[in-house]
Amino acid sequence: MGLFDFFRGPDIHEGLNQYRDTKGAYLIDVREPQEYSSGHIPGSKNVPLSKLQKITKVAKSKKAPLFVYCMSGGRSARATAEFSRMGYDAVTNIGGIGRYRGRLER
Repeated sequence: MGLFDFFRGPDIHEGLNQYRDTKGAYLIDVREPQEYSSGHIPGSKNVPLSKLQKITKVAKSKKAPLFVYCMSGGRSARATAEFSRMGYDAVTNIGGIGRYRGRLER
């Protein structure tokens, strides 16, 4: 890993592979609803950064692994910290959908 890899942030594709390989995991998009409806990763659930407490309606068990993304990785970093403070055990920031090169749902 070079110096610039540190500034680039998490690789969303690696994170998605980890998500797919993790039993009982949830893929969480923390963008606002209008952003989510404009295109999101298939299978993701929208829990906007402004309403993170709603995660309890998606992931009822705090042991459930959460894989979190946003547009660039900044909001997802804040969300992962907050989910951890809320008591979720396994929370991973997988970065931003802006670097995603796959199919989107609308």
